[in-house]
Amino acid sequence: MSRRLALTAAQLPPDGGRAVLRIGGHCLALFHVDGAYHAIEDGCPHQGASLAGGKLDGLYLQCPAHGLRFHLGTGCLANVPQMKVAVYPITIETDGVYLTLPDEETA
Repeated sequence: MSRRLALTAAQLPPDGGRAVLRIGGHCLALFHVDGAYHAIEDGCPHQGASLAGGKLDGLYLQCPAHGLRFHLGTGCLANVPQMKVAVYPITIETDGVYLTLPDEETA
């Protein structure tokens, strides 16, 4: 099961921007790259560093602590797909932008 949440205009970063969202028990890094939104878990699996402030290179995000690079679309570490962060689907509809989170019981 999952929860679908409408994001407010204040939560949405401008194109090229980013935001940190704390929703329920989740801390997410939300990016707006080339007209698309990408939401990932805001914690590096290596040592838990926040990813939100990392350097973006296209759809790759570099962890500011140790340089690991994660793909925003898949959450996978570049060249090591077994290591990854959670990715949360974003949908853009005529009435708004929606984020899908897993239910707390299944997270």
